[in-house]
Amino acid sequence: MRAAIFEKQGFENLKIKDDVQNPEVSDYDVLIKVISAGLNPIDYYVISGYRTIQQQKEKEIQLKQKAPPTSELPTNPLPHIPGAEFAGVVEKIGSHVRTVKKGDRATIYNRVFDNTCDMCIRGNEMLCRTGGIISVVNNGGFSEYVSIPERNVFKIPDNIDWNISVSLPVSGLTAFHALKEAQLKINDSLLLFGASGNTGMIAVQLAKRMASRVIAVSTKKWIKEEYGADYLITDYNRVIDKVKEITNAKMADIVINSLGKDTWKDSFSSIGINGRWISFGTMTGSNVELNIQELYSKQIKLIGSNGGNREDFRELIEFVSYSNTIGDPFKIKVWKRFNLENIEQAFKALIDKTREGRVLLDINKE
Repeated sequence: MRAAIFEKQGFENLKIKDDVQNPEVSDYDVLIKVISAGLNPIDYYVISGYRTIQQQKEKEIQLKQKAPPTSELPTNPLPHIPGAEFAGVVEKIGSHVRTVKKGDRATIYNRVFDNTCDMCIRGNEMLCRTGGIISVVNNGGFSEYVSIPERNVFKIPDNIDWNISVSLPVSGLTAFHALKEAQLKINDSLLLFGASGNTGMIAVQLAKRMASRVIAVSTKKWIKEEYGADYLITDYNRVIDKVKEITNAKMADIVINSLGKDTWKDSFSSIGINGRWISFGTMTGSNVELNIQELYSKQIKLIGSNGGNREDFRELIEFVSYSNTIGDPFKIKVWKRFNLENIEQAFKALIDKTREGRVLLDINKE
């Protein structure tokens, strides 16, 4: 089969090969013919070996830099196929598979879990003590076919298109679980950094359907005009002042910062009394300074959110399908699409500062 694959981390080692061995399908596995895959920062980390997006030269987007001597995100197995977020059609099922059949449209819960540890037994598969992320601890979806355990495969209703389907495993589930962990309530004010990113545009739509007030920090006007954010802050130098103005000095009930250290100070200073600050990403770095006095005096809750469990994923799929059914459809802005052969150009588009929406790979034609 055809796949994007590398034998050693570093973009200079990523190749497209036509003779990669087809994955095996055991009694409890499902073979998926991948229709579409989404590019995600996880994929950048897996290929590059870095846990942050490396700074690029002005007016020049460079990918082919050497991986760190000791990878910050080791992968298994080698050679390795990346691709954390994908959807497709069931091509073949193992003899004991009961929940899907050949021809079903499907997406994947992208966590590897043993289903026996204390975390799994409590329903926290994403925190499995021996688990990991599909495409990190095993092969991913930048290939024509992927073999996945049945417990990771979820049918997609016909009213959810491929652009949304491919955005549910990482972008959608990450946003959904984060809002649940933050205990978003009706009329809460939600301040969202990275609002026009993969998770951001879904978080905006979810929060609006949960009846909160969304304050988006972004230079992209479409996140307000097309995706429903109530307020848009485009001046990164005046975030705190604008939040104060919008909330009548109460500040935000919930702040989502998935960008990391570069937006840490503004995001933390924008939290109101008894507010919740939540993160699930470190694109710009992870080490920050914390004002402990402000933390306890305002009774702020700092929350880390790591994906979501399978029940979250089921709820998310039903939520999106129902919203589509009642005429309030979820949307994904797709900036550019590429064939698998043009994966290098696709990753350049992913880290392009002018990016306006998702970057997707078309793997097979439906």
